[in-house]
Amino acid sequence: MNKINNSYDLFFKKENLDFTKTEKIVNESLRKADDGELFLEFKQSENFIFDDKKIKNASTSIDKGFGLRSVKDETSAYSHSSDISEKSILNAGKTVKSILSSSSKSKIIDPIRTNKKHYSNTNPLNNFTSEEKTKLLKSIDNYARKLDKRVKQVSASLSGEWQVVHILRKGGYHCGDIRPLVRLNISITVDNGKRMETGSSGVGGRKNYIEFFNDEYWKKQTKDALRQAITNLKSSPTPAGKMPIVLGPGWPGIILHEAIGHGLEGDFNRKKISVFSDLLGKKIASKNVTVVDDGTINNRRGSITVDDEGTPSQCTPLIENGIMVGHMQDRLNARLMKTKTTGNGRRESYEYLPMPRMTNTYMLSGNVPQEDIFKSVKKGLYAVNFSGGSVDITSGQFEFSASEAYMIENGKITKPVKGATLIGKGEEVLKKISLVGNNMALDGGIGTCGKEGQGVPVGVGQPTILVDEILVGGTDV
Repeated sequence: MNKINNSYDLFFKKENLDFTKTEKIVNESLRKADDGELFLEFKQSENFIFDDKKIKNASTSIDKGFGLRSVKDETSAYSHSSDISEKSILNAGKTVKSILSSSSKSKIIDPIRTNKKHYSNTNPLNNFTSEEKTKLLKSIDNYARKLDKRVKQVSASLSGEWQVVHILRKGGYHCGDIRPLVRLNISITVDNGKRMETGSSGVGGRKNYIEFFNDEYWKKQTKDALRQAITNLKSSPTPAGKMPIVLGPGWPGIILHEAIGHGLEGDFNRKKISVFSDLLGKKIASKNVTVVDDGTINNRRGSITVDDEGTPSQCTPLIENGIMVGHMQDRLNARLMKTKTTGNGRRESYEYLPMPRMTNTYMLSGNVPQEDIFKSVKKGLYAVNFSGGSVDITSGQFEFSASEAYMIENGKITKPVKGATLIGKGEEVLKKISLVGNNMALDGGIGTCGKEGQGVPVGVGQPTILVDEILVGGTDV
């Protein structure tokens, strides 16, 4: 597969599919449908895990298959198979055709084509040998243990995939995408004889492994994981109660993603189960807040050249100066809501139906220097990293656990604290953002979003922001 330059060549030459015959099957299968597509996928992936001073897992896999979807009104008929052949696609066509048989008057509008590419077609799995990848992870382990005698455990993993997709719609429109994806994760546990704490770091994106093999690069990631672990060794219990919260730039944007982003996806709004339903054009945040979902940022983890329905990715404004201005849409929900798709129709693999999903969702920079934000806080919490959280889409209620946090006292960052959980509602937090920093940053490239059992790679980001008040669940009561 090394010499594949486009998705058409892979499926209609390497897999020996006849394009004309396949197109005829799709047209006939979807003749009475409102919408639908044939989704072809090839995915090569690998994962190396180094733990307890040795390789614990080294795996490679190849998955391929197709999914054929027929849509009528709100109903989708779907058939998929790992056998990419005209016979199998023909059988799938008979299945979806029998489920949705009523005549259609809908006009299918094909997306505008684009030649833009946001990442390389190169297969990252071919850059280095398995031995070289194992050696890199072992070097990270050795380096971490030499940095500090308190290091008790080091876990490092390297994963990558090369996904090729091709979408064929009724009427002959077709397009494809070749998507590389890599990730390096490091976790370090330290022990001072009295307590053990863990720190972690992670980087990734739609690129190859070359950057990870740069000594300066992986050593920086290792030091960052160790720094976080040592910081947590010095931490005190977090005081509980309502207080001002400063959220750092980059990864803390995961709160924006979970507590706000999901509520702006088209399906939840069409079904009116989002806390933001029927608020389009209305003020839902402070005037300092502008949020976009942008799948066109080069080499970012959440970026896609086209979505999994064949619509080119774009930058979609969601909130402008506090006003809700848009939703993230796939084709089905956009059609039913009488609006345009935004290139957010995504799926985990050929086995799943597409649905509205985020790509890279972030808040734009304001004009306040970070130090001025700290100076404005007499007593509060500075949250730098988060380890996990949950949100209820209907109520907007969320909980997020901070893995690295500090107290702010009289405008200065003081002691590190442990056990901080931020509790609140997305729509309330939006209105309490009083200061927005001038230092917007995206996360390191590690995010995976789950929705209805499907996981897709995403990016998050934000500048440093001040939320005037959030309830903090702490361990020092």
